Amino acid sequence: MRGTHGWLPRLFDIGLWLVVCAPPVSAAIGLDGRDAVVAAVGVPLLGGAVAFSRRWPLVALAVPVALSLLTDAEMLTPVYWAALALFGYLAGSRSVAVRPALWFFGAAAAAGLVLCAVVSSDLWGWPSMLLTLLIGVVLPWLLGRYRRQYADLMATGWRLAERMEREQQAVADRTRIRERARIAGDMHDSLGHDLTLIAVQAGALEVDPTLDARQQAAVGELREAAGAATERLREIIGVLRADEEAPPRAPSQEGADALVERARASGVEVTLERSGRTETLPPMVALAVHRVLQESLTNAAKHAPGAAVRIRLAREADTLRLTVVNDPAPAGRLPGVASGGSGLIGLDERVRLAGGTLRAGPMDDGGFAVTAELPAAGAAPRAVDTPRPTASARELELTRRQIRRRLAQAVLAPLAVLAGILLLMVPLSLISSVFSVLDRDVYDGLAAGEPRDEVESRLPNFTRDGPPDGAPATPRGQECTYYSTRFMSADGYRLCFAGGRLTSKSVVGHDE
Repeated sequence: MRGTHGWLPRLFDIGLWLVVCAPPVSAAIGLDGRDAVVAAVGVPLLGGAVAFSRRWPLVALAVPVALSLLTDAEMLTPVYWAALALFGYLAGSRSVAVRPALWFFGAAAAAGLVLCAVVSSDLWGWPSMLLTLLIGVVLPWLLGRYRRQYADLMATGWRLAERMEREQQAVADRTRIRERARIAGDMHDSLGHDLTLIAVQAGALEVDPTLDARQQAAVGELREAAGAATERLREIIGVLRADEEAPPRAPSQEGADALVERARASGVEVTLERSGRTETLPPMVALAVHRVLQESLTNAAKHAPGAAVRIRLAREADTLRLTVVNDPAPAGRLPGVASGGSGLIGLDERVRLAGGTLRAGPMDDGGFAVTAELPAAGAAPRAVDTPRPTASARELELTRRQIRRRLAQAVLAPLAVLAGILLLMVPLSLISSVFSVLDRDVYDGLAAGEPRDEVESRLPNFTRDGPPDGAPATPRGQECTYYSTRFMSADGYRLCFAGGRLTSKSVVGHDE
């Protein structure tokens, strides 16, 4: 398998070289003279570009760009269009940094301006060159760039999602274990109390004179067993508790009224509303109500000091609903109060083990609400957690949003460049109109049959932007150039050449 993977890049490079070299080879066979030589030289140069395209993708892209510019300043050379598109795409997908590519495109645009202005003496060829560069090179580069960013973002998103999922799962597991240890502590408080009462009653019976020796011995064994069970229960609960966790200070039988009174005594404005028979509840449900109410009041005091708290405990048929709502904090959160963020996870585990569900979250007005629904008749505990969005799902959604933003940038960037090219044509039109004006006296002094070199030595450096409207077609076998009669004129001078000499001159356009 390793050897197979090593050959795949080589086969891809060979196929790439055959694809980009097919048009130049066809051109070299069908052309002659200078064009055939340029096309033939391009074949080994493109082979070299393929060879180092993986290590220096922008250098490889420079080869077809240079060949296209040397063949035609406007890059309107179909021979190298496939090479421009493919190497542009590979440069986008293989390059990490963006700035070198931007510098490269800027340098190519500047080189096109120099060639159009100096070599071709046609400023209007530069917008054509920019459009070719945009469509043939920049767009494929953007597609390659998008593909690379998509792959990188997806890989990064999955790595972050997996790491966050592991961390969140570890926190949730620790919190659940801690909460179960608290439940075990509550069991110790209640069972230890009952076992202690059994031991006390047994001790009283052990000294009862109305019992014979055998009965007193049996009662003594019962007292010793109750004491030993109490001690073993204390040892087990001590092992289950976290090292840094102190035993619960609140009595296990403390009701909602006692919790509310203690909160009021500490300065919290609390109102309690009851509905239905909420006094007699199953032990697990009562403990869950105690923990939810205790944690909610603690969180309200920490995160919304001074805010009023409203508690509603309602029982409807076999469902008990506890709702704790606190108003927005009037003075902000208390300074220096740390929050581990695991209290709600522990409450959720406590309520779930009691067979209920828990919902908690901020309200529209800035307050916070905690709602627990529990089986008032002691329903069986639930074995499966309610599905909820995971850290992986949230991270992947963030990654998708980043990918959509990158795609929008890939679409808007070419449109912005195209708008810039269209705006550039306005000053070019003014410059071309100024520097393409042929003096009337020079025009009158031109005569048919003069050598082209002598005629062009007296002409302006730049030609007009194409023939004026209404100009006749170019005669077969001749090459015609056009010059302005004056600034922003609708008509123009037409000079036609053939065989290296001036064959005709005329005024063409609307004003002729």
